[in-house]
Amino acid sequence: MQVLIVEDDESIAGSLARGLEREGFGAQIATTGEAAMRASDYDIVLLDLNLPDVDGFDICRRLRSASDVPIIVVSARADEVDRVIGLELGADDYIVKPFGFRELVARIRAVMRRRQPRADDQLPLHVGVLTVDRRTRRVSVGDEEIALTPKEFDILALLAEDSGAVHSREKILEEVWDPHWYGPTKTLDVHVASLRKKLGDPGWIETVRGVGFRLRALAD
Repeated sequence: MQVLIVEDDESIAGSLARGLEREGFGAQIATTGEAAMRASDYDIVLLDLNLPDVDGFDICRRLRSASDVPIIVVSARADEVDRVIGLELGADDYIVKPFGFRELVARIRAVMRRRQPRADDQLPLHVGVLTVDRRTRRVSVGDEEIALTPKEFDILALLAEDSGAVHSREKILEEVWDPHWYGPTKTLDVHVASLRKKLGDPGWIETVRGVGFRLRALAD
């Protein structure tokens, strides 16, 4: 597995690369945002936000618009609003500096596990006129294909696996983000609001107050 380390501090980047290589990963380093955009042949990105040429959030947005590659933001910015922005822009995880190297490796492996399709993910899910194809990661309402971020897709696929059932906020955060998620829960509301807008009818996803959310089948 190839890891792209986007970090302007060469000593930190070099230390990360050596540690990852000892764990069996391949590693390449980009010290600027533009270098990150020119990089290729990697499976996951570790993205610092404080880059010398471009704000890391902009790089996160550009990487996500260009591909579905997993992104873990690695930043000293610890404010909740920064976490929410990063996750809303499509990051798969957000880890605050300083961090333990073993935790970082565990986060990388957890993100990659969540991206691996299961055998029963091969068949599309149908909820009314909504189709969720987990194999191709495509979503359509009737004949219209809907473009979703990776996190939006994962939330919708989880809800569609048992449509009509209530999925707790805790379960969604654990399944879509991390089994040991301790970050802000506000990010889930942000993603659900975006999903409702993209699906064209807020009635698709019902809020069950004090519990979580459920997917409802709507007619065309």
